[in-house]
Amino acid sequence: MADTKIVQLDLVNILVKIEGTTPLICHAWSEKARRQMLDKMMGKASKGKAKKDPAADYEAAYYRLPDGSPAFPLLAFKAAAVTAVTSLSKEFTKILARQAFHLIPDRIGGDLTRIFFPDDCPPRMREDMVRIGMGTTDIRYRPEFPRWGVQLALQFNQRAITQEQVINLINLGGFAVGVGEHRPECDGNNGRFQVCNSFSWEA
Repeated sequence: MADTKIVQLDLVNILVKIEGTTPLICHAWSEKARRQMLDKMMGKASKGKAKKDPAADYEAAYYRLPDGSPAFPLLAFKAAAVTAVTSLSKEFTKILARQAFHLIPDRIGGDLTRIFFPDDCPPRMREDMVRIGMGTTDIRYRPEFPRWGVQLALQFNQRAITQEQVINLINLGGFAVGVGEHRPECDGNNGRFQVCNSFSWEA
């Protein structure tokens, strides 16, 4: 059997900073929501509607790192970039975008990345009326970051995509798709972002 020649990948690691251009709304699945969903799947009887606790609901909607710092799912940013490909030419497909670069898990947060924000503009509680089920409405209490940013460590294959293309894809994802609740992808305007050299509050 002839030796197989392995084509070497040309992998490059870079760090990309992005800053929000509209407020970010977080909504992590709380332990209470997970338990209710599991009970429903297992056919357990409902215990009725629990009394609202805005402060507890707000706190449970955070994603947090082990040290307590607020965070956000890494894959949301890749998903935004990949989805944004649909507004480009047909030569650049979602499959190519999905395979050409990967986000590197945070050494502390794993699949979460830390949210940075200025000291004088911390997250705040947001109250929204939401429609659930057949015409039923509910009130949700979630954290909103008026000013925010994250750092993304990523790896790409230079044989498939250039650094400029990767950065522009992420930038396009921030404009056209966004992340979090009420993002452009879901007919909202929150969670939009752009690539930056440094956060504006660091200047």
